[in-house]
Amino acid sequence: MRARYRIPLAATLGTTALGAACVAYAAGIEVRSFRLRRVTVPVLPRGAHPLRVLQISDIHMVSGQRKKQRWLQSLAGLRPDFVINTGDNLSDPEGVPEVLDALGPLMEFPGAYVFGSNDYYGPKLRNPAKYLLEKASGRHGLNGNPPAVGAIHNPWEGLRDAFDAAGWIGLSNSRGRLKLDSGQEIALTGLDDPHIKRDRYSEVAGRAETDADLALAVVHAPYLRVLDAFAADRYPLILAGHTHGGQLCVPFYGALVTNCDLDTERVKGLSTHRAAGHRSYLHVSAGCGTNRYTPLRFACPPEATLLTLTAPDD
Repeated sequence: MRARYRIPLAATLGTTALGAACVAYAAGIEVRSFRLRRVTVPVLPRGAHPLRVLQISDIHMVSGQRKKQRWLQSLAGLRPDFVINTGDNLSDPEGVPEVLDALGPLMEFPGAYVFGSNDYYGPKLRNPAKYLLEKASGRHGLNGNPPAVGAIHNPWEGLRDAFDAAGWIGLSNSRGRLKLDSGQEIALTGLDDPHIKRDRYSEVAGRAETDADLALAVVHAPYLRVLDAFAADRYPLILAGHTHGGQLCVPFYGALVTNCDLDTERVKGLSTHRAAGHRSYLHVSAGCGTNRYTPLRFACPPEATLLTLTAPDD
C-alpha cells in the first residue's frame, strides 16, 4: 500500500515547490525587471520627420518603490519628442510626491495625460479569481458600478495640478494640441476612464482633426465601445493602458484576462482596430506597476514604450 501513494505524494510536493518558486520569482524578481518596449508606427504624413513618443502607464506607485522611481527618472535620457501618460499613477494615497519625483525629469518634455480609476480611488483587497469569473461572464468595469460612496479617495488633484503646471495637457473628456520643437503639431483627444464609466465621448465626438501632423486618441482602459468610436472617427493611433498585459501570463500561451472587454490577443503591444470601415493602430501598454494587493508579474515584465512615429514606406 505504501508504494501506491509515493508517486502522487511526490507529484504533489513537486507541484507545490514549483508553485512556490513561481510566486517567489513573480513577486521578487520579474515585478522589478523594468523593460523598454520599442515600436514603430507608420501614421505620419508622407515626408514628415519621425517623432518619438514615450508612453508611460499604470505606475501604481506605492510609497518606498525606489527602484521604480529611479527607472522612470532614467527614461528622460531617451529624449522623447513628447510624453503620453495613460493613467493609474497611484496605488497609495501617500504616493503623489513619489510619482512626481519619478516623473519630474519627464515633465521637462511636452506631454499629455489621462487618469485611471486608481488615480481617483484607492485599491481594495480582492480575490484574484474574480477576474477569471468576470471574463467568463462578460462582467468588467463596463457593466459594474463606479466605486461606491465612501471609497478611499486618492489625492489625484495634486497630480493634476503638477502636470498642468509643467505644461502637460489634461485630456479627461477633452481635446488639446501639442506644438513640438520640430514645428510639428499633434491634435489630441482623450477620455476619462471607461472602466468606471467616466468617459463622455459625446463631449469630444467628431472626425479626427486633419490640419495637424497627427491626430492621437488617448484613454486609460481600452473598452471596445471607446475603440469603436475613435476608429469610426478616423484616428490613426489610439494609446491605452489598464490591462497590465494580463499581469500573470502563461508562458508560450499569453494572457488569461484583460480586465476589460478587449480580447487577450491585443492585451499589450501594437495591433489594429477596425470600426465603420476604418482602421486605427492601437497600442496598449502593459504598464510598469501592479495593484498594491497583487504585487506579482509573471511572463509579463513591467514596461514603458518608446513609439517611433513615421510616414508609410510605400
